[in-house]
Amino acid sequence: MTRVKICGIKEKADALAVIEAGGDLIGLVFAPSQRQVTAVQAREIVSAVKSHSHAIEVVGVFVNMPAPEVNMIASSCHLDWVQLSGDEPWEYCRQIIKPLIKAVRIRQGQRPELICANLATGEQILSSQKHLYLLDSEVKGRYGGTGITFDWSLARRVAEQFPVIIAGGLNPDNVAQVIEMAAPWGVDVSSGVEVGGAKDIVKIRAFIEAVRRADDSKR
Repeated sequence: MTRVKICGIKEKADALAVIEAGGDLIGLVFAPSQRQVTAVQAREIVSAVKSHSHAIEVVGVFVNMPAPEVNMIASSCHLDWVQLSGDEPWEYCRQIIKPLIKAVRIRQGQRPELICANLATGEQILSSQKHLYLLDSEVKGRYGGTGITFDWSLARRVAEQFPVIIAGGLNPDNVAQVIEMAAPWGVDVSSGVEVGGAKDIVKIRAFIEAVRRADDSKR
């Protein structure tokens, strides 16, 4: 089953809508962004999620923040995962206490063997930690949330070897295609389920339904 992560959640109602729609993870952004949440907001959202009878996992998204600060926020907000979406080197990742999602940005025309070699280094360094990788489009000066796709054919070979989440430009209309092409561990969406910069419950439901239909068609 392809896991679904809805990122950039800022409201409790949206977090609960993800649960009701059958999502698997939500992402709370702690980095400077139009979707950034405070620790207080995060704790309120996490509390609402964990109080639900079908509680899902909560990911905190950080960019180039000192590791002790990341660990402090992750602990105080009761996060399940820490996602590092900046330029953090692999050795930095070893300092993170919570299970880890490391974002890897994909350049136009990048060869899949180079991506795999990079992740193989990560596998060695993170061997004692629970971890996943998130593949996203490389856009100069941006750390995720770009709404821009990359060449999904690159992801197929990577997903065969490593547990990856695919992000970047996904929406209810194209997510089935990336699942068919790359068969990733999971998919991640933020702007693709928004209207006017706010999460749209109808689009969230449509995205998750599209993922489940794609999974069913593979059986």
